[in-house]
Amino acid sequence: MAKKKDKFFNYLISKSLNLKESANYFADYKLKNVSDLKIFTEKMKEFESNGDTMVHELIRDLNNAFITPIEREDILALSISMDDILDGLYHTAALFEMYSIIEMDDYMLKFVDAIKNCATEIDAAIELLSTKKLLNIRVHAIKIKEIESNCDNILRQSIKHLFTTEKDPIRIIKYKQIYEGLEEIADSCKAVANTFETIIMRNA
Repeated sequence: MAKKKDKFFNYLISKSLNLKESANYFADYKLKNVSDLKIFTEKMKEFESNGDTMVHELIRDLNNAFITPIEREDILALSISMDDILDGLYHTAALFEMYSIIEMDDYMLKFVDAIKNCATEIDAAIELLSTKKLLNIRVHAIKIKEIESNCDNILRQSIKHLFTTEKDPIRIIKYKQIYEGLEEIADSCKAVANTFETIIMRNA
């Protein structure tokens, strides 16, 4: 009979699944007109609210738990850093709505694809964590860091291109803010990878 997973591992699995679904929705939703932006933002808010609820429940359960499968600080750090990604995705969706931007340029698409890939790596690593296959997590942590490093390059390229080709100062402000917001999400993904590496170091 398969061993029942610890409730905190089940929690992290639910959290990473919510994150992966939100990143996929963000990447795959096709904006056709301004009215679509409201639907897009409301759905991203739903994912973000789900994440907030999970964090509150986790903190309550951690406070009441006598024993946890790994350090409670690591469980909380993983949860909060995943939540930071969700917050960033919702915040960026809200910027699209606020600025009435319905078409992502090539740089935004590269960022979004990178974030989607990070969410997939995080989900795979959480599944390994839940079965205590700790050393196998490292390959996913390294991949996330590689993706984040690439996002640093995308940010530099996108801002250079923006200031070289765009003459409208208002448009420059809008697009720069979105580029930087997307890069911050990648930074939050890197924070998850760092926590994975801390967990490996402490427990492997």
